[in-house]
Amino acid sequence: MSDVPVYMIANLVVNDVERYRAYEEGFFPILKRHGGRFHTFDDSIVTFEGEAPPKGRLVIFQFPSEQAARAWYDDPEYQALSEHRRAGTSLQFLTMVHGLPPRG
Repeated sequence: MSDVPVYMIANLVVNDVERYRAYEEGFFPILKRHGGRFHTFDDSIVTFEGEAPPKGRLVIFQFPSEQAARAWYDDPEYQALSEHRRAGTSLQFLTMVHGLPPRG
């Protein structure tokens, strides 16, 4: 499954706007360096069925492969930057979802 894209889904609650902004400022250059693409975020998600996640921000971004996603997450620069996210938010989850392989 290394040749399929992966999608990262994060749900978090921003508690300290300044710390989270510091995280956002550094996030995009590191994401791009690992081949990542930002898709969207939403502060007002709607759940039609099942238990709704805690109120907060839902973020979706993508990498070309699981290897690229793991390299991004393990990047020492990203881990240092993520201290701002950890200090400024309550992270509910950061989940990797594999895309479908090409059909032949």
